[in-house]
Amino acid sequence: MLKDALFTYLIVINVLAFIMYGIDKIKAVKGAWRISESFLITLAALGGGAGALAGMRAWHHKTRKWKFKILVPLFLVIWTAGLLVVTGNWR
Repeated sequence: MLKDALFTYLIVINVLAFIMYGIDKIKAVKGAWRISESFLITLAALGGGAGALAGMRAWHHKTRKWKFKILVPLFLVIWTAGLLVVTGNWR
């Protein structure tokens, strides 16, 4: 039950991260109000690293900023390792 809830949460947070990176890219192109970098990084920190990384690649957004190049993959690795431990698949 807990595993199902965790997987559902991770799917939602990753889809949200992907969408938010796309929205921010569109706003950047239009010169409109932007989503804060701290919010985008926080989405990755809260488990949305895969969605954030996919959004960075798909939208070609935030790919030159060092904190995104380092922190987003780092959070993805941390969450992946944590997920492996929680599910008992860590060897």
